[in-house]
Amino acid sequence: MLAAVSLFLIVSLSVLITKIAAMALMHTGLSTESAKFQARSAYTGAGLSTKETESIMNHPVRRKIIYHLMLIGNAGIVTVMSSLILTFVLPDTMVSKLYGLLIVVVGMILLFLAIRSKWVDRGLSRLINKMLKRYTKIEVHDFAAVLHLKDDYTIIEAMVDHDGWMGNRTLEKLNLREEGITILGVDRKGVGYFGSPSGTFKILPDDVVTIYGKSDGIKSIYSRKKDHYAQEEHDKFVAQEETRKETEAQIVAEKKEE
Repeated sequence: MLAAVSLFLIVSLSVLITKIAAMALMHTGLSTESAKFQARSAYTGAGLSTKETESIMNHPVRRKIIYHLMLIGNAGIVTVMSSLILTFVLPDTMVSKLYGLLIVVVGMILLFLAIRSKWVDRGLSRLINKMLKRYTKIEVHDFAAVLHLKDDYTIIEAMVDHDGWMGNRTLEKLNLREEGITILGVDRKGVGYFGSPSGTFKILPDDVVTIYGKSDGIKSIYSRKKDHYAQEEHDKFVAQEETRKETEAQIVAEKKEE
């Protein structure tokens, strides 16, 4: 029974550690999903080689987080396996083994429900944020809040097709600002990264463009081809953006009158 309880506690601690690591990585600028994936990969020793992994290795704070997580993960996995084996080897009777199995199963179910609980996640996230601010030098940046990544606003990174509407056109000609879309940066293979490019910057095929704005507008941009329908789509979203601005201006005016 003691081995079964130990197994449950070790797994719970492992989940907490990866949660803390994921939160710390998020504070360095990684997205939520990327931070969770990298934290779990490092803890389990998966060692996946991706572009995100390279960005972590080139970032001193992220590299330190992953380094410690890998050390803890090696010890944690060995301990889990040892406790799991002892849970079913040490007991002399079948009843004791079944009792140990029951503890493990119930414990894992409760842990799974806790992980899936939004209430637990919010409470744990707030606690971890406070601890990171107080006891570490990691600067906490809520990029999702800063960029207002809600109300259908999002950031998408995608490659420009050779027959895509954006290819071989300057930002001035694309006039994406009129659609409420902002180009945050362009990654050009063999050349480098261009942050916050100006209106004279030309988008080329195979450029990886990072765009911020309404998700439906961004999806429309990447699906447009070099034909007359592309201009129609552009005009449609320009009209939608103008309507949105007029509505916002009207709401502000009404509040001032109150």
